Amino acid sequence: MEKSRPYVILSAAISIDGKIATRTGRSNLSSTKDLIRMHNLRKNVDAILVGKNTVNIDNPLLTVRYVKGKNPIRVILDSKGSLSLKSKVILTAKKTPTILVVSESAPRNMERFIVKGVEIIRCGRKKIDIKRLLKILGEKGIKRIVVEGGGITNWYFFKEKLVDEIVITITPYVLGGSDAISLVEGIGFSKISNSFKLKQIKKLQNEIVLRYVS
Repeated sequence: MEKSRPYVILSAAISIDGKIATRTGRSNLSSTKDLIRMHNLRKNVDAILVGKNTVNIDNPLLTVRYVKGKNPIRVILDSKGSLSLKSKVILTAKKTPTILVVSESAPRNMERFIVKGVEIIRCGRKKIDIKRLLKILGEKGIKRIVVEGGGITNWYFFKEKLVDEIVITITPYVLGGSDAISLVEGIGFSKISNSFKLKQIKKLQNEIVLRYVS
């Protein structure tokens, strides 16, 4: 891992067949015990990162609940700067530090977000430059970041070899369907080479938590 960027943990709950959401976008796979595990992870990182689609579909708070702890900085990837001002992350930005990451092609006037308390970072021409973004976040003092993105966001982190650790909860569901969202979407790798080392297996009643490191 480059010293100039944060340590990246990718966290997700998946079905037995590797899906993170149904074809209609429903993603409430975790049990209460797994939610506690997930929020314990959140309180121990400096930032939490998701893509715009996750915010649009789930409208999450991305804060620490279920356990006591400090909220991480919220980082939202939105290359076009089109996130709804009614999103919970925007409405609560003055209480919980929130960064909206846009590309250079996004509208120049981001005042509608700034007045809500959102910090804007421009990074990349038409698409967000993930490597550069992590360097910027590192310069802000962010040392550990958890990615709870959708399949596309996850793909870009794997594609750029920026994932240091994976924490996956396998839940007892089968979702099926070619339109259901997989853990990693995108074009995919042409060769089987992007491997990780299994470090821990933990059973949570009817779920299994797997921890891999690069």
